[in-house]
Amino acid sequence: MSQPAKLSHDEIVAFLDECLEVEFTFLHSEDLAGPLADVPPDAQRFVLDWTRRAAATSTNLAFEFAQRALGMIGSVEPEVIVNWCLHAMDSYDRSGLNAAMAVIRDLEGFLALGHRRANGALYEASVGVLGHFVQGLDGRRLKIERDEVAWTDGEIIYLPEIMAHLDNREDNFQLYKAHVAQLWAQTRCGTLNQDLATAFAACADPARAQAVFGRLEAIRLDAFIQRELPGLSRTMRRLSEALEDDLLPASWAAARQALESPDAGVADTLAWMARLYEAELPGPLCYQGQLRPAEAWAARQARLARDKDWLRQMLRVIADEITEGAPEREPLESFELKEKEEAAEDDLLPFEIALQDAPIPVPEQVTERLTSVLLDLGEIPPEYLSPAGDGEYDPTLFKPDEQDANDVWSGTYHEEGAHRYNEWDKARQAYKKDWCVLREIEVEPIDTTFYEQTLGKYAGHVRSLRRTFEILRGEDKLLKRQRDGDDIDIDALVEAWGDVHQGLEMSDRVFTRQHREERNIAVMFMVDMSGSTRGWINEAEREALILLAESLETLGDRYAIYGFSGWTRKRCDAYRVKDFDESWDERVIGRVCNIEPKDYTRMGAPIRHLVQKLKQVEARTKLLVTLSDGKPDDYDLEYRGDYGIEDTRQALLEARREGVHAYCITIDKEGQDYLPHMYGAANYTVLDDIARLPLKVSDIYRRITS
Repeated sequence: MSQPAKLSHDEIVAFLDECLEVEFTFLHSEDLAGPLADVPPDAQRFVLDWTRRAAATSTNLAFEFAQRALGMIGSVEPEVIVNWCLHAMDSYDRSGLNAAMAVIRDLEGFLALGHRRANGALYEASVGVLGHFVQGLDGRRLKIERDEVAWTDGEIIYLPEIMAHLDNREDNFQLYKAHVAQLWAQTRCGTLNQDLATAFAACADPARAQAVFGRLEAIRLDAFIQRELPGLSRTMRRLSEALEDDLLPASWAAARQALESPDAGVADTLAWMARLYEAELPGPLCYQGQLRPAEAWAARQARLARDKDWLRQMLRVIADEITEGAPEREPLESFELKEKEEAAEDDLLPFEIALQDAPIPVPEQVTERLTSVLLDLGEIPPEYLSPAGDGEYDPTLFKPDEQDANDVWSGTYHEEGAHRYNEWDKARQAYKKDWCVLREIEVEPIDTTFYEQTLGKYAGHVRSLRRTFEILRGEDKLLKRQRDGDDIDIDALVEAWGDVHQGLEMSDRVFTRQHREERNIAVMFMVDMSGSTRGWINEAEREALILLAESLETLGDRYAIYGFSGWTRKRCDAYRVKDFDESWDERVIGRVCNIEPKDYTRMGAPIRHLVQKLKQVEARTKLLVTLSDGKPDDYDLEYRGDYGIEDTRQALLEARREGVHAYCITIDKEGQDYLPHMYGAANYTVLDDIARLPLKVSDIYRRITS
């Protein structure tokens, strides 16, 4: 095979002028062209290719990369240079140009990070397991989020992006778990129930006071973990020995004995801090985490006020339910706590709410809030059990917390209900990590007048569809070449007879048998709710879904319906109309009737989200069927054109790798131009008449599932 021709100086300048947009910048291609002209052809093309990809993110970043990559040719493996460039672009996505430039200018740091990542446990790979672990522990429900160091404010456990203090990934994961256990123990054992910032400020050296307290409190928390989680405690001791944590000085022996007692509290730790303030100070344990007393105290004060208000208002709701229908509805006095008759020894909340000495059932959320207050105060004050008065009552507060999709505009990525997905950058030829923020939003049901009108409008078609789908459901298939059966397979018998005449052994698979094959299909309908569907298109979509659902109810296939829309990468919405476990009832029908146009057609993130939902369903065949009126589009100009098409195509390729078959039904007359590239030559249908959509969707579904 012939080697590629070496690029001339002028060819390199022309290439760089275009990809670095030198006409609009102060960058000088000549500074790169000279050195690039002297390297071998393969190296030229390698550096220029990755310079072009980096330029899709930032021309300044690309220029800096090219300069430094030239000096690495021959001394660093190309794969390392690729990962280095990708890491810089990821840093740009997360933190901007300065962070990306810092990565490019610190190759040694990147190489060290690469070694750490090779053996370390990564947050993104570990957080799912750690989240289940912490939810299985008693106490307050805690969330896990990412930060530069490990710490907690009493509600959220923060962990670093990578844990790489040991030589193998499993041990580093156990170190993550040990951090989580220690930080959970802080919330369980009252570490954050004192104004520690004020206590430390009273000392001559607050930083030293905090270090002494932290190491002493770790003794108390370790003893608690040993009593509650002995297996994990043994692992934590092993990790401590492996990382050669400092042994406690002899002067700390008495403190250790006192703090390991089950009766020891945070006040005891503060007292020993005062005694050992000037004593020899051992280093922190490898899994100890940091203390951020000011943030933790502020979070506690806000939480107490919130829990008190929420509990009093929920008790008002319960009180109203108890007195409803009574002849004389007098305000109820405060509720009280009554010890459980059969409370377990380790029950964190060994009492229940009572009224006039009689226990009453309460929602689980009330028990969780009472547990939170008990952890913060050590008791439930009587004022927390007094129902809110008329002037204080706000009925919205006792509803489950609902996240507003508009929160993402202020960068609130970690709220409940938010999902983050990668997005494919065609120019970069790589993913932008966690680039899109998607929210699930439930469509509110309205009256079902539109449903009744649709059934009336298509009454004859509905009857025909039901008959057709009933036949499909009960259809027997003829299985050929069976070892036993109801009839002779003539074709197989002729072939077997021919084999005998050629001296071969005769096959025994010469029968046919009727077999009724059970359908095992799960289908997700992804409905375009972009603003361009306004009017007849939206009406046709709703009619099509109603007719299709009526048919599927006859057929028995499992199905879900979600709408999608978007407004830039920070607001990708998936609208829940019907989930797999929901029935086709009046509420779901009301949601279908209320499907309405929203914003734009950013498709990649919704596809990735709905594929994740399909993965959770047990089915032999999984389908993602999209109803749309046009190509991917968004308010964000970057997403229009090839970028959006390529991201959608990549999302569909990911779906295929997950065993999900994707199909598109569109009314876009230009669909032939881009759909074969996105879905494949046989995986789409273009309808040139909107009015045909309701009549054709069920037929298309029957065809692709038969």
